[in-house]
Amino acid sequence: MTTSEIAKYKVAAVQAAPEFLNLDKGVEKAVRLIEEAAKNGAKLIAFPEVWLPGYPWWIWLDSPAWGMQFVQRHFENALLVGSPQWERLCAAAAEHRIFVVLGFCERQDGTLYIAQAIIDDEGRVVSTRRKLKPTHAERTVYGEGDGSHLSVHQTSIGRIGALSCAEHIQPLSKYAMYSQNEQIHVAAWPSFSVYRGAAFQLSPEANLAASQVYALEGGCYVLAPCALVSKEMLEMLADTPQKRQLLLEGGGFAQIFGPDAKPLCEPFPETQEGLLYADVDLGFIGVAKAAYDPTGHYSRPDVVRLLWNSKPATRVHSFQADPTEYNTQGE
Repeated sequence: MTTSEIAKYKVAAVQAAPEFLNLDKGVEKAVRLIEEAAKNGAKLIAFPEVWLPGYPWWIWLDSPAWGMQFVQRHFENALLVGSPQWERLCAAAAEHRIFVVLGFCERQDGTLYIAQAIIDDEGRVVSTRRKLKPTHAERTVYGEGDGSHLSVHQTSIGRIGALSCAEHIQPLSKYAMYSQNEQIHVAAWPSFSVYRGAAFQLSPEANLAASQVYALEGGCYVLAPCALVSKEMLEMLADTPQKRQLLLEGGGFAQIFGPDAKPLCEPFPETQEGLLYADVDLGFIGVAKAAYDPTGHYSRPDVVRLLWNSKPATRVHSFQADPTEYNTQGE
């Protein structure tokens, strides 16, 4: 395969409701979507934020005490890296020869994280990352990532990176990503169905603009997969008329943007599930960056620069004494 052939391929962005708080069914649905995308010629499929096992909408609807009824089920259905469910997803990527960028709730020991994984077309894990700072009410549920999770990775189909939801409002985090010559970016969203009309910053208009601006600033292709809220989820979560005003059915507004910020596909209605497709041409990135390259020719590092700690934030550092430092007499 020539370089030009590798540079041009099809990608897919998911707009679909999760199998809410049911990890095994969610994995089955993910595998079906992976198979569908591959059959339609896509080389990469991108999933929404914490699509496995679904976004914890209860945190926006009532008190923490009311939401406790969902906590154990959410915890037990979070995805463990290396688990049988994880291995099944990797096997699906390998079987169908497609890259998978997965949004999932990661469980490690007693803590949950908003996580994303990049799995290559041979089923190998390129990376896993965690959302650097959970947003607003999310901080009652999830732990934090660290600077090592602002990473872009070289793969056979280009340099791939990912962020979740309102990380696309963080200028310094975005700049760290842009500086790594990102070519394909996955901007994962959980649905735009909460507080409709009451908080414009949570609206599809505002947040699709964030994805589009990321493409413009970064000079990269942006896949913005977006989940939606199903009738079944509403029945479980919205048990009063007031809550049905706070959380609406639908909220799916997936899109794919080119490195010049142009939308590349026709959106679905917000309650419709499916895969959005677009063609990628990595060579066009050079054309887009001829105008704007904020970490290259359009930068002024003598005036402003970014300080970025990219080291993993290990919680415990263990030290073992060197036995040669002590003699047998205890001296």
